[in-house]
Amino acid sequence: MQPIGSSRSKKELVIATLRNAILNGELTPGTRLVIDDLARQLGVSPIPVREALQQLDADGYVAIEPYLGARVTPIEAESVVEVFSLLEIMEVISSRAACQRMSEEDFAVLEQILLKMDSLAGDPELWSQENRHFHKFICDKSGTRLVGSLMSKVLDHWDRLHRSFLKDVFARRLPQAQREHWKILSALRTRDPAETEAAIRRHTQASLSAYAKHLSIAGGELVAPPTGKARLPTPRLFPLATSGQQGRHRSASAERRRASEPGKR
Repeated sequence: MQPIGSSRSKKELVIATLRNAILNGELTPGTRLVIDDLARQLGVSPIPVREALQQLDADGYVAIEPYLGARVTPIEAESVVEVFSLLEIMEVISSRAACQRMSEEDFAVLEQILLKMDSLAGDPELWSQENRHFHKFICDKSGTRLVGSLMSKVLDHWDRLHRSFLKDVFARRLPQAQREHWKILSALRTRDPAETEAAIRRHTQASLSAYAKHLSIAGGELVAPPTGKARLPTPRLFPLATSGQQGRHRSASAERRRASEPGKR
């Protein structure tokens, strides 16, 4: 890492510098992070370093333990399920909105991104960068700002995860993933939220199934289900009541109405 210097706040610069060092492997999992050492290396006082470590702890890149200090968090293979569960939920929300908001010019931009990705099939790392661009562009056009900020963090964790555990299977899956991306674009162009959601779910489920199968074969802690398909939970804003619960709710509502009407107690 190099000393920092910019018009941005020192805290923001330290956060960006440390996060990039963690994501690219310069700071490996388990590395002890000593505030004074980092401050000297980055050419800042200990205060922005301390504040940056607290933010990175909240974002899951660093673990701060009382009396022990801070360390880079370990990378766990089973995190692939958590990452894809989050990505699927966020992409379903954003893509359903995006398909009805995107212009023809936006669709043309997505097509250009995919054409560039086609040309990068032999370079998984550069393809991965454009893959991120593709998914983020859809989210940005959806108007779901909170989802967008959360997605950026989850994609960062995915980058760290696949670089550590899944380089081989990531490269092997790339052609199929690219075909799924073209299907997502086709679904977006229909402006049908249900069709778009289905394309997103097929993409995330196929990805998770491939990575789960790879990890089970490689002896990772994550084991794919017997069917070979890892299932993600269906996101619901509110839980659905069972038929029995619905009946009880209707009876209770009727009792409350009768109790509130004079002469009907």
